[in-house]
Amino acid sequence: MIYLDNAATTMHKPQEMIEAVVHAMGSLGNAGRGANTASLGAARIIYEARERLARLFGADEPKQIAFTLNSTESLNTAIRGLLGSGDHVITTMLEHNSVLRPLYDLQDAGTDVTFVKADEKGRIRYEDIEEAIRPKTKAIVTTHGSNLTGNMLDVGRIGKMAHDHGLLYIVDASQTAGVFPIDVKTMNIDVLCFTGHKGLLGPQGTGGLYVREGLTIHPLKSGGSGVQTYSHYHPTEMPTALEAGTLNGHGIAGLNAAVAYIERVGMDQIRETEQKWMWMFYEGVRNIPGVKVYGDFDVKERCPIVTLNIGDYDSGEVSDELLMTYDISTRAGGHCAPLMHEALGTAEQGSVRFSFSHFNTEEEIRTAIRAVEELAKEE
Repeated sequence: MIYLDNAATTMHKPQEMIEAVVHAMGSLGNAGRGANTASLGAARIIYEARERLARLFGADEPKQIAFTLNSTESLNTAIRGLLGSGDHVITTMLEHNSVLRPLYDLQDAGTDVTFVKADEKGRIRYEDIEEAIRPKTKAIVTTHGSNLTGNMLDVGRIGKMAHDHGLLYIVDASQTAGVFPIDVKTMNIDVLCFTGHKGLLGPQGTGGLYVREGLTIHPLKSGGSGVQTYSHYHPTEMPTALEAGTLNGHGIAGLNAAVAYIERVGMDQIRETEQKWMWMFYEGVRNIPGVKVYGDFDVKERCPIVTLNIGDYDSGEVSDELLMTYDISTRAGGHCAPLMHEALGTAEQGSVRFSFSHFNTEEEIRTAIRAVEELAKEE
């Protein structure tokens, strides 16, 4: 199979990541739940992973990294833990349902939400964000890169805007962590939400959030922590404050090894390869009669994603044909980004997303181009 669904999850993983998970399954205990060798071994691996991620994101301290199951849990923790009735929050039409649905829930409970519009190429005007700021505005929540179009937002610009107005800035880095440089301090990011199973090349069931020093988030969950057992209330110190229950130590061991792989190979090298394949595919399909490509390709730096439709064909039918006839794995439909589809005009048809990895090959990209050409001829 030619796997071009990396925006959903990276399937091809570093061998050292796989080996780390296997080793952890036979050796690690429960971190923070004892002084035995297995428990201490788990604690050391988890702390090492915090150190690597703190370094990757430019955080000052490992304790600013709390682990979750994925970016959905991270975003729910940040959004529900910082916002409430009477607050105003600004977001965009680029967002994934992991941002939208918690905001809709809060909206029903009295939080005021402004959705900054996107144009037919999935672009926003930064001026619209600033113009939406009100006296009761508490936060801005945006993605770093759209999972549908691959368009990226200038989070540094938005972060400065937020801090100039005394607002919190929450960033969804699901599509960019591990591929694009992120410095939470220079970008003025208060909370960075990430998942482990995409660009960070780790296992599913891993993720986390960076929380700025001094910022308190009401926890999404409370329960066992391994400390302060006799207190009625969950500990408030980071990262324990946001890590109720047993962590996915086996998965975090794999994530630690995956980030080590990124350090060794080089994020720049990984990104350059992925963008090379994206641009090769884009140039190969953009002028095919009947093919419509979505997103802003006037900007060089973008997530390694090309989303398209062929004529009036339903996107699910195209994706199925790519798999059944050409053994090419893509993603079709709504991509959990309903407002973005409204902006693109694809709410009914959906779209077919091709997303690339540095593990892909030139032969695979050329095969995918040829498949689109042949399907377009049948339209």
